Amino acid sequence: MPAERPTREELAACAEHFGFRVSDEDMDSFARLVENSLGSYDLVEELYTAQAPTPPAREYTFADPAANPYGAWYVHTEIHGEKTGPLAGKRVVIKDNINVAGLPLMNGSTAVEGYVPRADATAVTWLLEAGATIVGKAVCENLCLSGASHTSATGPVRNPWDPARTSGGSSSGCSALVANREVDLALGADQGGSIRVPGAFCGIVGHKPTHGLIPYTGAFPIESTLDHLGPITATVHDAALMLSVLAGRDGRDPRQPTVLEPQDYLGELDRDVAGLRVGVVAEGFGLPGLSDPDVDKIVRAAAARLGAAGLLVSEVQVPWHRNGLHLWNVIVTDGAAFQMLEGNGYGMNYDGAYDPELIAHYGANRVTRAQEFSDTVKNVAMLGRYSLTRMQGRHYAMARNLVDSLRAAYDEALERFDVLVMPTSPYPATPLVPPDADPETSVVRALGMAPNTAPFNVTGHPATTIPAGLTEGLPVGLMLIGRRFDDATPLRVAHAFENLVGGFPAPPDTGSGVA
Repeated sequence: MPAERPTREELAACAEHFGFRVSDEDMDSFARLVENSLGSYDLVEELYTAQAPTPPAREYTFADPAANPYGAWYVHTEIHGEKTGPLAGKRVVIKDNINVAGLPLMNGSTAVEGYVPRADATAVTWLLEAGATIVGKAVCENLCLSGASHTSATGPVRNPWDPARTSGGSSSGCSALVANREVDLALGADQGGSIRVPGAFCGIVGHKPTHGLIPYTGAFPIESTLDHLGPITATVHDAALMLSVLAGRDGRDPRQPTVLEPQDYLGELDRDVAGLRVGVVAEGFGLPGLSDPDVDKIVRAAAARLGAAGLLVSEVQVPWHRNGLHLWNVIVTDGAAFQMLEGNGYGMNYDGAYDPELIAHYGANRVTRAQEFSDTVKNVAMLGRYSLTRMQGRHYAMARNLVDSLRAAYDEALERFDVLVMPTSPYPATPLVPPDADPETSVVRALGMAPNTAPFNVTGHPATTIPAGLTEGLPVGLMLIGRRFDDATPLRVAHAFENLVGGFPAPPDTGSGVA
């Protein structure tokens, strides 16, 4: 359909936005110029519409609350992939910020609700080609901007270990479903810990790959320099198996390097780990006002236990680690305000795949339904807008320039060690935030667990969370960090630990009558 033509008042408002002073006579001239140029917009839409894909007719049902005790399912479906392949027989759930063509995508927000993508995300295509069966979409947090599970517009997601507690976020539904063994595998997304935090809280495995290792094409962005997709699984073997399917270039994601050579993630798992060097990062423990002493104790004991497998474990100091969260705070706030909000999810200025239908759907609804955003989204929107307009976004530029120093600090430590270790979250799963909580409580509880996870979204290093033990019946996560594009090594060490402890436990059966 032809592009809407602006009224004279709308053109005047656009001029005022940029500080232009335009006379009536000049405005007539600009109006004619605009009319001529909009002919190109009309032609572009005509050309795009002629080649846009038609979504497949796939059957699905919305989750029945009575059969969804943890609030983790968004929709159910059964999409069969190839009959053979490494994932044949595996039931996979997809985080609901990732496109599955023909199925609704909500991204935890009423601003996205009702959108149906035309094409599968690249990662979804590759899962199906590997033989997976996609069995549904899992609830995620409101625009994925929370590390706890109380912000989704569909309601809270509950932790199978204790339904009164958060499952973690923003891949909240994925982790609850994997932990409860309702699915075999899940595809999650991570911008500040959103695979690893719920993995830690739910006592399962979550792997945030090296930035760019898995194409993000077809997933709802937050901030391109922070966006990652990755596996959420019950075992390290399954995480490596998924990664072997998902790693690679698709030529449509600007986050990816021009040359990418995936490793043999499965083959590396069973290599002898004796002699590998493990650096226990001192700055990841004892975080003032955050760290639970029992969590620190359990993670240190788990790291020491790796010595039984012949690994060389010692402490290392990385002072820059304590700065990482602050860099992330600035980048995610200004970057998300610019890209995810003002830019309607995708922003501009890069050569890669866009989703015009999602941009249009969300772009209209994010204004008309703005009041329904979570407090975390509102907080980022207000501060980011202030920073970008009053302070010209210069702090984003400073933070991006400082990433080199943070990355170099980890790289220097990783020259001396094969992996680094610290708690995934400084504390275990907390009670769910009540719906009437004030914004300060809601936001602090949504983001307070990220000081160890978020820095590696900034630097792009791979990081794997595995269960280290239990404190008062709740899982504690141990995070292993590797060199960039050496995802195999943290997975290999994680697998060695899993073998040492005889496998990771499932949560107790809480039944189906969760309140």
